[in-house]
Amino acid sequence: MTATQQPVPQYATHEVANQPPPHSPYDASADAALLEGLRREEAGWAEQDIRRFGELAGSEEAQLWAEQANTNEPVLRTVDRYGNRVDEVDFHPAWHHLMRVAIAEGGAAAPWADGRPGAHVARFAGSLVWGHTEAGHGCPLSMTYAVIPALRHQPDLAAVYEPLLTSRVYDPGLRIPTTKRGILAGMGMTEKQGGSDVRTNSTVATPTSEDGVYTLRGHKWFTSAPTCDLFLVLAQAPGGLSCFLVPRILPDGTRNTFRITRLKDKLGNRSNASSEPEFDGTVAWLVGPEGRGVKTIIEMVNCTRLDCVAGSSATIRKSLVEAGHHVRYRSAFGAKLIDQPLMRGVLADLAVESEAATTLGLRLAGAADRAIRGDEGEQAFRRIATAIGKYWVTKRAPAFTAEALECLGGNGYVEESGMPRLYREAPLNSIWEGSGNVNALDVLRALAKEPGTAQALMTELSLAHGADSRLDAAVTRLGTDLAALAADPDRAQRQARRMVELMALTLQGSLLVRHAPAAVADAFCASRLGGDWGHAFGTLPEGTDITGILERALPEGS
Repeated sequence: MTATQQPVPQYATHEVANQPPPHSPYDASADAALLEGLRREEAGWAEQDIRRFGELAGSEEAQLWAEQANTNEPVLRTVDRYGNRVDEVDFHPAWHHLMRVAIAEGGAAAPWADGRPGAHVARFAGSLVWGHTEAGHGCPLSMTYAVIPALRHQPDLAAVYEPLLTSRVYDPGLRIPTTKRGILAGMGMTEKQGGSDVRTNSTVATPTSEDGVYTLRGHKWFTSAPTCDLFLVLAQAPGGLSCFLVPRILPDGTRNTFRITRLKDKLGNRSNASSEPEFDGTVAWLVGPEGRGVKTIIEMVNCTRLDCVAGSSATIRKSLVEAGHHVRYRSAFGAKLIDQPLMRGVLADLAVESEAATTLGLRLAGAADRAIRGDEGEQAFRRIATAIGKYWVTKRAPAFTAEALECLGGNGYVEESGMPRLYREAPLNSIWEGSGNVNALDVLRALAKEPGTAQALMTELSLAHGADSRLDAAVTRLGTDLAALAADPDRAQRQARRMVELMALTLQGSLLVRHAPAAVADAFCASRLGGDWGHAFGTLPEGTDITGILERALPEGS
């Protein structure tokens, strides 16, 4: 060996170097945008609970439940050992652990029984932190939350079931609903010939001799969580498309006909048992008037779409946190990744996107909370802004998650990292509760039939007027586009996605300009509204306060 040669480090073949330590435990609530929004939207009283919930979500135990629930998928049992039809689904114990905790923390329908301002915001914030676990179990929670306003169209049924739906007790197993300490609700809306076009449903509802009681015959195409205690179902009654309540177990203790044909083999969300049930003489109770099925469930759709925003925002934030943890410890080319300018630019861009999603989601939750309490202005804003947020935030999740996964390199492509599970989950919320086109068309429908919604949106945007010239220019452009498209319905549909995207970006920009630090708001407006941005994450403009953004988005412990 010459004097200039250096000895080559010797490692045992099994020695691990230059790898991050396990991430958990961590605090899923360590997010300034989340906690600030919680206080701003009248739910500051819940902050201590959200912080505790966030620590639980990031614990080793909860993260293990998430992995186990995803790996050990639900199993359908159509018959028992004797050949009797049972149509039950067996879940891994981890699924039940996740459900038990989420319901105890108010993640199902509890806000409807809580008169405090901000109760629905607190639930939304809880969904953001508990969304760091396994997304699949969020489906029955969301449906249980959403059925309450629909069920209230039939006060006699609401009086029986609402106290059980709003319970914080998870009581699994098929039994007479009124004998349980808490129940869950599902939905059966779509059919294979129509999908989101529910008016084409062919399930038939036949009245019986008992007032308000019908029998159903038909096949539903996508009904999640078939082990719920009762379902709201759309079917064609003599008076037109109507909404019905279908319990799995009838009041006399017998099983209602609810034949599960199969469980869906899905891209992601695999811990959740999405099914195809068949009705044949299935007993059902009418909810609301005959022929008013869509009108009855419309409020339910607002609730589930809000939960789609929560789910995607949580996936986005979880992806960012995992990427941030990895780059803090991983070295390449002589330095930690977190200290390299190019990686810092990518993370900062992702952080801006995450804060925009979280901030918009909490504003939508605040609107829902105030609308439910009778605020007419917030009702109009909620009507249009929820569809806008659902369209945009859910559509951002796949690209975001792919970029975050890439921050981990090959480590992110293996199942043990958890990133593939997040990536498979990412497209889901953009499809459920109406795809992108359905939500864009719904925005057009609101503008045409409810003129107050446009005014409510522009009023919200005006609150940031004068704070940023790029935002002001975008809002002016939006106003011009709205006026032009109102006069040409065909062009409006062709341009619907562009218009809804501009609505979402101006809404996010106005919220960040008003409530986020200057570093975040300036980066958002410069890139998303000012056009100083590339076509991939990591292309923020020169001069962006990268350090300020990262110190806010990725504090130690997140």
